[in-house]
Amino acid sequence: MKLTRIVLTVLHLSPEQILFQGIRKLHTPRFKAVRYNGSVCYAHLTVPIPKPRSLDGHKFTFLNQSSSFQGWEDGQYGPLWAYNLNYMDWLQQPEIAPAECASWIDRFIQECPGNKTGIAPYPTALRCINWIKFFCDNNSYATPERLDSLYSQLLLLSRRIERNVGGNHLLEDAFALAIGASFLNDRRMARQASRLLLRELNREILPDGAHNEQSPMYHCVLLDRLLDCINYTPANTDNGLFPAGMNEFLTDCARIMTGHLKSIVWPDGTIPLLNDSAYGIAPQTQELLDYAVRLGADSGPIPMRECGYRRLTDGRINLIADAGGITAVNQPGHTHADALNYELRIDDKPFIVDTGISTYNKGDRRQYERSTRAHNTVTYDDMDSSQVWGGFRVGSRATVRIIQDNGHELTACHDGFGSKHIHRRSFKIADNALEINDVCCGSKEAVSRIHFAPGTDILKADLTQIVTEKACIKLDGAVKVEIKEVTTSVRYNCPEKSKVAEISFRDSLTQTISLLYYRISP
Repeated sequence: MKLTRIVLTVLHLSPEQILFQGIRKLHTPRFKAVRYNGSVCYAHLTVPIPKPRSLDGHKFTFLNQSSSFQGWEDGQYGPLWAYNLNYMDWLQQPEIAPAECASWIDRFIQECPGNKTGIAPYPTALRCINWIKFFCDNNSYATPERLDSLYSQLLLLSRRIERNVGGNHLLEDAFALAIGASFLNDRRMARQASRLLLRELNREILPDGAHNEQSPMYHCVLLDRLLDCINYTPANTDNGLFPAGMNEFLTDCARIMTGHLKSIVWPDGTIPLLNDSAYGIAPQTQELLDYAVRLGADSGPIPMRECGYRRLTDGRINLIADAGGITAVNQPGHTHADALNYELRIDDKPFIVDTGISTYNKGDRRQYERSTRAHNTVTYDDMDSSQVWGGFRVGSRATVRIIQDNGHELTACHDGFGSKHIHRRSFKIADNALEINDVCCGSKEAVSRIHFAPGTDILKADLTQIVTEKACIKLDGAVKVEIKEVTTSVRYNCPEKSKVAEISFRDSLTQTISLLYYRISP
């Protein structure tokens, strides 16, 4: 079974990923200090989005976990915490003294040779962008020694491009090389960055403007970085360093990404927590939209199509459903087994929620948060709709097909449970009521789960209805209803207690969520 899972995972990798995974195992370029002899370009168009405060004295706070500085490879909270330390985002936090920033840059330079985490490609890419932003705002701190280190790190990144990983990692590498090439006036670096940007943006940004990894959080992160790329490369887009039309291409990509963002966010500006998404990581929606306006990259909303997400609204009910398959075929690391999952808000407040993510550390919690039972959809024989494993791997994948989609009714199906046990789900919304119908034929019971927002009181639950203070959920076809306690996580490492209804059924189940007031019978 494990061998089959591995084979199915590898079969979806691109030939480039397989080739470079082999190359990286045989040879990984080492860091080498190189002297920079060029002249830098400090130009940028507008003020970028500031970063949240994460440094206070020698105390760092990332992912809602705090520690004094213990070294650049501090792994007490896991690899992602150590990565955040090496991003050096705090160089952009408000009211930090330039001299303090410079002292941390110097410390990194001094300790760089033994810092394997810091010189990994992904943190190198993000850190180089932060250093360049700092130098652009504080020209006098761009000393030869610091520029030498920046140049050396970018050269190492150019030799360690994450072709073995792909996805957003490869795109982040390209953004860093483009901004670095513009700042350092490096033509060879600019050519490499241009090729990567043209290929990856065309590959990873879907026609409806969504990033193909289908995570609203990563969509916002990458939009921020794309806007930075537009902001910090303008002086070198018309002098031959980059191909003609590059700035227009980047701006067009930012416009459609902005259009998708406007379509998927909730009215309060927060994102749905679909796939790997959490609050407090990406810039806030309004910050991104304001940044796009300042750079001339604004756009109106773009209807959701290729991303697989759909919105149904009527009066006080607002629903976002996931009726798409895995679009990032070669890099589904941030994908969950959540086919036909949904989030529901009533009066713009969370009512039925995604359980979110709390960690990237591999283990039982990470596995659960990616599983089908952690989402508002159906499990059959306790199987996942797609075979998530290993923290960031996916073996067999559900194929999702939309049958009907007219704005008030959405019907789709998937084959994640096998061809004989296809799950079909329809959403119908009208007159402040939502009807969800599930069909999953087979000899065993299926289970539909409803994860309620933390703080939701379950006033009554039986085979015919689940009553809360906001709505009544009528049930038709239930053979067992259980209310259990689970945890949801809208932010990393911040679990909250909540309730889940597990509704067992055979063949079909209809749930009707109504905002009418119901009298609770004794």
